[in-house]
Amino acid sequence: MLTETALLRVQHLRTSFYAKDQAITAVDDVSMEVRPRQIVALVGESGCGKSVTALSILGLLDPPGKIEKGEVWLGDNNLREYSKRELKKLRSKEIAVIFQDPMNALNPLLPIGKQIKETVMLHRKVSRKEAKALALEQMHRAGLSDPEQLYNKYPFQISGGMCQRVMIAIALISGARLLIADEPTTALDVTVQARILKELDRIRHAEGLGILLITHDFGVVAELADYVYVMQSGKIVEAGNVYTLFANPVHPYTRQLLSCR
Repeated sequence: MLTETALLRVQHLRTSFYAKDQAITAVDDVSMEVRPRQIVALVGESGCGKSVTALSILGLLDPPGKIEKGEVWLGDNNLREYSKRELKKLRSKEIAVIFQDPMNALNPLLPIGKQIKETVMLHRKVSRKEAKALALEQMHRAGLSDPEQLYNKYPFQISGGMCQRVMIAIALISGARLLIADEPTTALDVTVQARILKELDRIRHAEGLGILLITHDFGVVAELADYVYVMQSGKIVEAGNVYTLFANPVHPYTRQLLSCR
């Protein structure tokens, strides 16, 4: 991997879900790293534990889920030692998240411009006029053409691809160092998917972001990722540089996933 200091370090993470007297392990001894300006893919089939890994990193795991052991470091901060309040504050500034269904992630009752403006005001001490100007600037940075025209539109009035760009705009407002993208293109058609992937690639260089990309799609991995972790049944079964892994997959599960592309 790159020589630059890791932005995110996950070490020996284990997360289980409890039902009566039975514990079901969803994430089993997972370790990984993400560095600035690097896109790291966590890839595997649905139900393998990818999203639970992300929720564990974010500290958003609800009962009956429980992190049983492991450490999650963001720079020099061990997130496992943080209180819920401290984690919420840190997440709002340092970690951004975009989800696979942007239409449901946005508030359907508010114009998209207002949603972005309110996020600006949450993170910065500015007037409403300044917040609107910053919101329009953020929309432009996220690749939304003609922000003035889109500002007063509601989520249902724009395409899924545009909604995902709105989510990217909101995610970048805090100046976060880490972006967790959970299946960000699954709900989009192939043409729009390509545009969103290109946008993620652009912003990681422009903003210096480290990106953890969660996906089941090795086509997306080939397009975007620098480094890959392959997950099966909660375990990392293979990891490596994207070129090496595609050229010479070692684990049978990795070869199976690649054959399905």
